[in-house]
Amino acid sequence: MRTLKMMEGCKETQVYAINPSGTTTTTNTGFGGGGGGGGEKFLENLLSNSVRSRSNRNFQAIQSKDAVNSAVLAEALASYGLPKTDQIEPHIDFCLKPMNFVETLADVYCRMEGCAQFGKSKMFLEQCALFRGLPDPKLFRKCLMSARLHAVDVHTKVVLSAWLRFERREDELIGVSAMDCCGRSMECPGSALVARYNPESATDPCMCHRDRGEDTGIYMDEECSTSSSRGGDEEEDFDMSFCIGDDEIRCRRFNIASLSRPFEVMLYGSFMDSRREKINFSKNEISAKGMKAAEMFSRTKSLVSFDPEIVLELLSLANKFCCDKMKSVCDAYFASLVFDMDSAMLLLDYGLEENAYLLVAACLQVFLRELPNSMHNPNVARLFCSSEGKDRLAYVGHASFLLYYFLSQAAMEDDLKSNTTVMLLERMGECASESWQKQLVFHQLGYVMLERKEYKDAQKWFEAALEAGHVYSLVGIARSKYKRGHMYKAYKLMNSLISDYTPSGWMYQERSMYCQGKEKTMDLSTATELDPTLSYPYKYRAVSKAEENRLGPAISEINKILGFKISPDCLELRAWFLIALEEYEGALRDVRALLTLDPRYMMFHGKLQGEHLVELLSHNVQPCSQADCWMQLYDQWSSVDDIGSLAVVHHMLANDPGKSLLRFRQSLLLLRLNSHKAAMRSLREARNQAASEHERLVYEGWILYDTGYCEEAIAKAEESVSIQRSFEAFFLKAYVLSETSPDSESSLYVIQLLEEALRCPSDGLRKGQALSNLASVYVDVDKLDNAIDCYTNALNIKHTRAHQGLARVYHLKDQRKLAYDEMTKLIEKAKYNASAYEKRSEYCDREMAKSDLSMATKLDPLRTYPYRYKAAVLMDDHKEAEAIAELTKAISFKPDLQLLHLRAAFHDSMGDLTSAIRDCEAALCLDSNHADTLDLYQKVQQRAKEQLQT
Repeated sequence: MRTLKMMEGCKETQVYAINPSGTTTTTNTGFGGGGGGGGEKFLENLLSNSVRSRSNRNFQAIQSKDAVNSAVLAEALASYGLPKTDQIEPHIDFCLKPMNFVETLADVYCRMEGCAQFGKSKMFLEQCALFRGLPDPKLFRKCLMSARLHAVDVHTKVVLSAWLRFERREDELIGVSAMDCCGRSMECPGSALVARYNPESATDPCMCHRDRGEDTGIYMDEECSTSSSRGGDEEEDFDMSFCIGDDEIRCRRFNIASLSRPFEVMLYGSFMDSRREKINFSKNEISAKGMKAAEMFSRTKSLVSFDPEIVLELLSLANKFCCDKMKSVCDAYFASLVFDMDSAMLLLDYGLEENAYLLVAACLQVFLRELPNSMHNPNVARLFCSSEGKDRLAYVGHASFLLYYFLSQAAMEDDLKSNTTVMLLERMGECASESWQKQLVFHQLGYVMLERKEYKDAQKWFEAALEAGHVYSLVGIARSKYKRGHMYKAYKLMNSLISDYTPSGWMYQERSMYCQGKEKTMDLSTATELDPTLSYPYKYRAVSKAEENRLGPAISEINKILGFKISPDCLELRAWFLIALEEYEGALRDVRALLTLDPRYMMFHGKLQGEHLVELLSHNVQPCSQADCWMQLYDQWSSVDDIGSLAVVHHMLANDPGKSLLRFRQSLLLLRLNSHKAAMRSLREARNQAASEHERLVYEGWILYDTGYCEEAIAKAEESVSIQRSFEAFFLKAYVLSETSPDSESSLYVIQLLEEALRCPSDGLRKGQALSNLASVYVDVDKLDNAIDCYTNALNIKHTRAHQGLARVYHLKDQRKLAYDEMTKLIEKAKYNASAYEKRSEYCDREMAKSDLSMATKLDPLRTYPYRYKAAVLMDDHKEAEAIAELTKAISFKPDLQLLHLRAAFHDSMGDLTSAIRDCEAALCLDSNHADTLDLYQKVQQRAKEQLQT
């Protein structure tokens, strides 16, 4: 997100210089044994003088007192059990995974278009479930916001507002209360308690600064205030009394009768009480004070002067005599008293007992906005997890699939294998009514049971998901059978799946688990061919080569996946291999990068804490001061080595853990590597560690921008500037404006903001980024010479990515040779350069372009431009079927908007209007406002109608 405009981080396969003649002293490199027991004894005997051991549950932590001999280190770590092929397994997706994702997207879009306005929120929730498994979290958050936008009832608003807040993990922000209003109506706790359909105003700033009674009706209006003050003047109108004990409460019969139909019948019907002036009311469980309050409410319709105990009596009376208006006002009154966990816990039982919908909603809101911590309260856990608790919530109208969907996802993130997670999923299953809901919850129950190693139950739930229509759950069934010792049955299941459906990479990947030798190798090769983004085939091939003591080729193999898809498990494998080769500096780099992605990661089959391994490896590399680290960071940044940069920042944070600027830098790098969750965690830590108010506001602005709140992000930047002018505040505002307001007037303002930023103090790395962004805006407003100056200045301070922008300017000036040369320089300097090859292809002839794009795809198969270019060339050569096949192959593992749009256009040009409409609908499901696709969709639909008429 916060990367340079038009200047993406380049990636390429990393190759390590390995001395082919070098030998390791690891005599145990047969990669045998995954257990830790032998390793522990080995360490005790071998390193008794240099290593002290500490046990923590099932792993042995290592810390070196003095420098440890490199050969000893290699053998010691190898003793933990180096990786074996039978110890790694492919990942099973825990989200919905339709067999034909494109058709499913198209179907959802069609149903969304034909859906009534009040039903759109549920449709967007289904879309959320589909997008949850995609790598881009923006799609999920966008659907979640749309679901909240179209929410009607209070329950749905409360859950979705809390979920949106949970996505930013605001519970981790120091000084932020769960019930704090963030200024947006969509997430405001007060706005969530107002039941109405108002999508046009859901994105407006909330009205928390107003008297809350304006929205909830809790407090009386001016008319009520006037009427209540006239109580003494109306005593002459009293025409009856309620007797409670020795007290007599004078009332006006008409007013009391107007409270409800039962009171009306009692006072005006054919009963004896209707003819009495005094009615004995002692047996109706209300005090004299309570009845006096009821009399006053019958006149004023207000509770403004009553204590909570009296209002509680009124609520009970309202339930007993069906006084809807009085119950509603009492309900709102109590809801207004809920503001934290203590008040929510105190009032929840009253709400449940008295069937107070709004009060229970207010209590639920606190619990949901306090997640995941609130689930550690046994009373809250019991309410949500037990069948009895769900039934009590259902009676008040607050048990729903949506509620338990949110709760179960939060629980899975907190502790996947916990009993709490299982029970919440079970309650979610009890609330599931639609087919997709049952598919999701049954599949997730199977997934959790598989992780808990309860294989029989896992198989049962996966079978239930399959019966509900989720064919992908066959993978779970096969894995469960395999774990129970039925390998051949698992193989047959996957074999039949490949036969019955269009083959996908994940099918062959899973089948490879259940075969051996050449057949396994062929399945893994086919899996990579169909879906080059699957990590398991690379990991398996790398470990296989390592088992043969071919560590160099093993590293080269794992580099292929790390060149475009960074994950902790792959980084761990490479670190493992590098340790065996005694390449400790490279291993330390990978472990530091790994811990940036997942600080709690356990190395070596879960037996060694990553931080302890860093400590041990650090004794075998040259120590660096903070100044040395800054120099290394400049070098890594200029060579476009994001993993290396991550490692340096991790080292710097170890030396200076409270440095918010470093945390912010870390978040930028993580976003470049598409590690959104880790990036947001770093950004929250930066915000918490900010030394000043103006700095904290900037980080809050980035958090808002990254979660879809652009206007609010700009407001934070402006507030920061009002306190102190700073580079980061001006840069934030400029960046958000450039992304959201592409018109020429806004571009000129962005130029001013970036120039202001450059006048403020900052380090060279950020200055280079700002110069590059400024140059990009100059290009947009056709000031090419200014752009060249900016890019050149950026290059002078080692901002290597500026080569790409400079090439673009040369291309616009029709200097293609200079543009090509600039991209060649970037390829030579950058460690990851798939983007550079892709961009250079635009500045050379057709054959050279093919070669560059082929290299770009090899280095990063997730880049879509090469597929689109190759398909367009095939169409130009009248090879329509091959062009469609090229796009279809890419769409099968990356359902990208541009790919779908292009395939729709190709289908249209070939006269296949049905397929064109399907692809348009799928693309619009991803982005319903994509102008080019909307235009194509309308044209194709018109042609389809004309064909039907003829």
